[in-house]
Amino acid sequence: MAKHKDAQRPNLRWGMALLVVLLVLFSGYIFPSHANTAIRAVNNTVALGIPELPEESFRLGLDLQGGAHLVYQADVTNIDETEKAQAVDGVRDVIERRVNSIGVGEPNVQVAHVGEDYRIIVELPGVTDVNQAIQMIGETPILEFKTENNEPPRELTEEERVSMEEFNTAQRTKAAEAIAASQAGTAFADIVAEYSEDEQSKNNAGYLGFQGQSTLIPDMYAWALAAKEGDVTTAPIETEGGIAVLQKGLEQPGAETVEAKHILICFLGAEGCSQTRTKAEAEALAKSLFDQANAENFATLATENSDDPSAVANGGDLGSFSREQMVPAFADAAFAAEIGQIVGPVESSFGYHVIYKINQEQTVEHELWAVLLAKTSELQILGPETSWTNSPLSGKQLDRAEVVQDSNTGAVQVSLQFDSEGADLFATLTRENVGKPVAIFLDGLIVSQPTVQQEISGGQAVITGQFSTLEARELAQRLNTGALPTPVELISQQTVGASLGAVSLERSLQAGLIGLGLVMLFMLLYYRLPGLISIIALTIYVTGVLSVFKLIGVTLTLAGIAGFILSIGMAVDANVLIFERLKEELKDGKSLKVAVEEGFIRAWTSIRDGNLSTLLISFILMMMFQSSFVRGFAITLALGIGASMISAITFTRVMLRFVVPYFEERGHWLFLGRKNH
Repeated sequence: MAKHKDAQRPNLRWGMALLVVLLVLFSGYIFPSHANTAIRAVNNTVALGIPELPEESFRLGLDLQGGAHLVYQADVTNIDETEKAQAVDGVRDVIERRVNSIGVGEPNVQVAHVGEDYRIIVELPGVTDVNQAIQMIGETPILEFKTENNEPPRELTEEERVSMEEFNTAQRTKAAEAIAASQAGTAFADIVAEYSEDEQSKNNAGYLGFQGQSTLIPDMYAWALAAKEGDVTTAPIETEGGIAVLQKGLEQPGAETVEAKHILICFLGAEGCSQTRTKAEAEALAKSLFDQANAENFATLATENSDDPSAVANGGDLGSFSREQMVPAFADAAFAAEIGQIVGPVESSFGYHVIYKINQEQTVEHELWAVLLAKTSELQILGPETSWTNSPLSGKQLDRAEVVQDSNTGAVQVSLQFDSEGADLFATLTRENVGKPVAIFLDGLIVSQPTVQQEISGGQAVITGQFSTLEARELAQRLNTGALPTPVELISQQTVGASLGAVSLERSLQAGLIGLGLVMLFMLLYYRLPGLISIIALTIYVTGVLSVFKLIGVTLTLAGIAGFILSIGMAVDANVLIFERLKEELKDGKSLKVAVEEGFIRAWTSIRDGNLSTLLISFILMMMFQSSFVRGFAITLALGIGASMISAITFTRVMLRFVVPYFEERGHWLFLGRKNH
C-alpha cells in the first residue's frame, strides 16, 4: 500500500503543477496587458525572450457595446410563391457578406416571416457610422464591360455625304499644294504658316520635336525611319483624323529597351503579395523554376506558377520596356543579361523573379516638322449614338476580385477572375477588340479604360486606375459581395448607444462577481477544506472558460453572461454533490482516502445526468432559435457546463488526492466528518 502511495505522489505533484500553470496562462490570456507588463519585466531582467500575448478584448454583443439594429423588408411580389423563401435566403447571404466585408464584428443577420412579409433583421454590434452600414447593405454594384461604339445612329444624307467628300478632297488638295511648294524650294516654315491648321505646332513653325515609335502612328514612323535629314513627304500621310505633310530633321538615340518575360514568386511581406509562403520557400520555388525553365516552356511555367496576375493571360510577357519603367533590381538584371538568357532568382520588393530576356534594342527618335490638316468622317458628322456599347460580359460572370499590385510599377490594381462562362466571353471580347479600348464601368462610371494588346484567355482581367489601397480594397469588396437578388427596403432602424451598453456590461459584471463571491464564501464556510479546494478549482474553471470565449470569439451578450453565470452554479452543484457523498462515506467510518474516491464515483452518475440534460436543452435552443440573445445564452451555457464537468471531476479530484495524505490520522473535521479510530 505504501509503495502504491509513493508511486502516485509524483503524478499528483505534476498534476498540481499543471493546474498552477493553467491558472497562470488563463489569467494572462484574460488580462494580457498585466501579463505583458510582467513578461517585459522578466525579459529585461533575465533576457529569456518570452513572447508577449496579443492584447485582444472580448467580443461584446449589441446590448453591451452598442450598435445598430436594422430591419429590411424584401420585395417578393414578382417572385413565384415556391421560390420566395430561397430568394430571401439569397438576400440574407449577400447582406451577411457585405457587413462582414466592412469589418463588423459578429454581425447577426436573420430572416423573419411576418404574415405575408419577408423581413431581414440585421444586428451590427460596435458600428458607429450607421449610415455607412446602411449604404453598404443597400448598394447593388453593377460591373459592365463596354466597347467603343463606332456605329453612327443613322446613315448620312446625300447632301451630308457630298459635303464630307468635298471637304476631304479640298484638304487633300491643300496637302498636295504644300508638297508642291516644298518641291519648288519654299521654306517649310513658310509652308506651315500658309497651310497648317494645327494652331499649337503652327505657332512654332510646325515643330513636333523628337518623336519615337511609341508616339507616332505606324505610317508616320515608317516614313521617318526611311527618310533622310531634310526630306519632305512626297505624298500626304492620311489617318482617320487628319492629313499630314512631314519634314524630317535630325535623329537621336531614344530609350534603350528590353523585351522580356518573367515569373514572379512572392512571399509574405512582399509588396502586393497575397501568398502566405515564407521568403525562404519563395526563393526555393524560384530556384526550382529557374532550373526547369527554357525558351520553350517559359510561358507555360509562368502561366502555372507566377504570382503576377497578368501571367495567366500573357505567359509572363512584359513586352518592351525601358530601364525607368522597372524597379532598379529587376531593370539591372534584365539589362545586364544576354539576349536569350534566363537569369534568376532576382529579388525585388515584389518577390523573386526569373527573367527570360528575348531582345534588347536602342530605339531611335526622329526630329519632325509637320503641316497638319483636318479631315472629317461619317462618325464626326453624326457622332456615335453613345460612346460605348454593352458587351455580353458583366459582373454576373465574376468569380472573385482581389487587390494586387503591379509587379513592375507597384501601382495598386484590382484583379478580376471570371467563371468558365466569363472566361470564354472575355477571350472573345479581347480577340475582337485588339488595338481598341475596352472600358470597365462600375455603377455607370468608367473606372478603367485599357487598350487590348492581344487576346486574353484564362478569364483574368485587371482594373487599373489611380487607386489608393483603401479604394481598391473597397472596390474588391463591393464586387465580391455581388448584387442583391431581390430589392429590399429599410423599414426600421434602432441604435443602441455605447453608454447604455457600458452600463449594462458594468452591472452584469458586478452581479457576476457578487454571485461568484457569495458562492465561494458559502463553500468555504460550509465545506471548509474541500470548499477551499472547490474555490481554487472554480477559479481555474472561470479563467479557463473566459479564455475559451476569447480564443474562439464567442460574442458575449447579457443573455450569454447569464448563461455563463448559470454554468458556474452548475459547476458548484457538481462539487456539492461530491462533497455530500464524501461526508456520507466518512460518517460510515471509511478512511479519508477511500471516502474521497467513493465520493467521486457515487456522485458521478448524478453529475453526468444533470449536466447532459442541460447540454441537450442548450443544443435545442441553439438549433431552434435564430435570435442572437437566445443563441448566446445557449452557447455560453453549453461551453460552461462542458468545462464544469472537467473542473469538478479532474481539478477538484487532483487537489483532494494531493492533500489527503496529510490528513489520514487527523483533521477529519476539516472534511465535515468524524475522526477514525
